[in-house]
Amino acid sequence: MHLSNQALGAIMLALQESLLAQSDIVPVLKGFELEATDSGLVIKNPPTVRFTDETEISAGDLEKMAKR
Repeated sequence: MHLSNQALGAIMLALQESLLAQSDIVPVLKGFELEATDSGLVIKNPPTVRFTDETEISAGDLEKMAKR
């Protein structure tokens, strides 16, 4: 079994958000819901990206993303 391109992208987004917020990525990764497909594992609740807001992303924001 392998990760799909979608899952790799979701992990990279989570890593980038975690690095920018200088917070632990583990809660986000643990919160991912995985589904096996023909193209590999897919993350059913990938992190979201904010484009219009310059507000800093907090550890609480990352935990909320993980719970979705």
